[in-house]
Amino acid sequence: MTDHAPPTDDSTDPTDLAPAPDPLPAEDAKLVTLARATRARTGAAEGAAVRDSDGRTYAAATVDLPSLRVSALGVCVAMAVASGSAGLEAAVVLGAGGSVAPADVDAVRDLGGPGVPVHVGDARGALGGTATT
Repeated sequence: MTDHAPPTDDSTDPTDLAPAPDPLPAEDAKLVTLARATRARTGAAEGAAVRDSDGRTYAAATVDLPSLRVSALGVCVAMAVASGSAGLEAAVVLGAGGSVAPADVDAVRDLGGPGVPVHVGDARGALGGTATT
């Protein structure tokens, strides 16, 4: 039998984020709306949305099943990849913690390259800052 270590919080510290642009670009504000609506509809821990380099958007919620756990932003990146996206322009992740896991920022960087803004906010959609890939 294997002992399992307690889960660790690998999220960024909200104080490590740069201030979110004010005002937020209109296209990024749409991502906030999509992420907030997805999270509210599903009751998930997080909601996220991304915009790819063709202008297509993908929104998702956290998947938390006994045999599969994927962050909301991870699901969005996977959806973009599965749809043939060549890159990402922006991302939003909303949740109670107001933070983003470094692995999620890495996933956005893997598809979008450097310089992609990842706006981070609370469950209501109030942005606390922006990480950049």
